Amino acid sequence: MSVLDGRLTALRGQAREWAADFRAAALELDRDPGLVADHLDLPGVRCLSTFGVPPAFQVDPPTVGPYRFDGTNGLERAVVLEEFAAGDIGMTLAAPGPSMSGVLVAKLGDQEQQEWFFGRMTAAPTWTCFALTEPERGSDASALGTALREEDGELRLTGAKRYVGNAARARYAAVFARTRPGPLGVTAVLLDTEAEGYHAEPLDSLGIRGAQIGAVTLNGVRVDRDRVLGRHLSPARRGIWASLQVFNELRPSVAALALGIAGAAHAYVREHYAGALGEDRDRIEVLGGRIAATRALVHRAAAAVDATGDGYLASAAKARACALAEETTLAACDLLGPAARLSHPLLDKLVRDARGVEFMEGTRNIQHLNLFQGMRSGRVGA
Repeated sequence: MSVLDGRLTALRGQAREWAADFRAAALELDRDPGLVADHLDLPGVRCLSTFGVPPAFQVDPPTVGPYRFDGTNGLERAVVLEEFAAGDIGMTLAAPGPSMSGVLVAKLGDQEQQEWFFGRMTAAPTWTCFALTEPERGSDASALGTALREEDGELRLTGAKRYVGNAARARYAAVFARTRPGPLGVTAVLLDTEAEGYHAEPLDSLGIRGAQIGAVTLNGVRVDRDRVLGRHLSPARRGIWASLQVFNELRPSVAALALGIAGAAHAYVREHYAGALGEDRDRIEVLGGRIAATRALVHRAAAAVDATGDGYLASAAKARACALAEETTLAACDLLGPAARLSHPLLDKLVRDARGVEFMEGTRNIQHLNLFQGMRSGRVGA
C-alpha cells in the first residue's frame, strides 16, 4: 500500500497545495487560536468543513480533477491529513467540520439523525466536538461518570469532560454518558451546545494550540430523545463498542497527522541546513527514509481498517508515527544548533505539536497493548 493510485496521488497533490496556506498562518494561529475565523475561506478549510460527510448527504461533492472524494475512506483521510498537518496541524484541527463526531454519527445514527447532523455540516461551516474523556477517568468508556438520567419526563445530562478539541467553538457535540451500571449502560447523544447547562472553556496548552482543547461542564443539559444515538440498535452495538469503532477508524488519521509533523520538520531542516555534509547529511537522509517507511505503514494500516475494521495495525502506525514526529523535530533542533528553538519559531512549534499528538487517541503504551492483543490473537502477523 505504499504506492498510491492515480486518484489518491491527485488528491495528495491538491492537499499539499492547499496546505501551503495553512503553513503561512501557522504561527499566527498558534498565538491566537481565535483567528481561525479569519481563515474560513481557505480552500483547505472549506474542504475540511464537509470532510467526512457521506456521499448520500453531500450537496456538492468535492472534486480533484476527474475524481470525487468525501473523506469517509480511511486511506483517503490519511493522505489528506498528512499533507494538511505538514502545513499546520493547528489549522487542520481548528477547522470546522464533522470530524470525530461525524464518524460516530455515520456508525450509530439512524436516517433521521444523519440527515439532521450532516445537513447542518453542508449548510454552513460548523464546528463539532467529541466528548468522551473525563477528569480522573481518561478515555475509558467503561469508567464514565457523566450520567444521562430521566427527570420529570425529560432526559438530562450531568457531568464533566476534559481535553475536548474545539469544545468552546462547537455548535454540536457528541457526548458519551452512562444510563446505568455495566458495559451496556453507555450511550452517546448529540447536543446543541447552546442548550442551557452546557459550558465549555479552553484549557492552556503548549502544543496543537489551534485546536483550542477545552473542558466541558454539563449541568442538567436537556437531551432530546431523538438525539440519542444508536436508539435503533441493540445495547451491545452502541456505547463502548461505538467508541472503540470510532477510535479504530480514526487511528490511522492520527498517525498521518504525526507523520505530517515529522515531514514538516524534515523539510524544514533540509531547507535551512541545505549545506549539510558528512554525518549530518546522512542523518537527514536516514530521517527521510524512516518517514517514507512509516508512511507505507500508515497507508497499510488505513487500508486494513477500511477492509476489516480492526485497529491493531493502526496502533503500530500511530505509535511509530508519534515517536518519529518527536525524534525528527528534536533532531532538526540538534542539527540547527543550540539556539534553534529560539531562532526558528516554526520549528519550536513543530516540537510542541509533536509532543501534543502523542496524547491524541491513546498514548504509545496503550497502542502497544492494543498491538500486542492483535498479535496474540493472530490478527496481526509478525
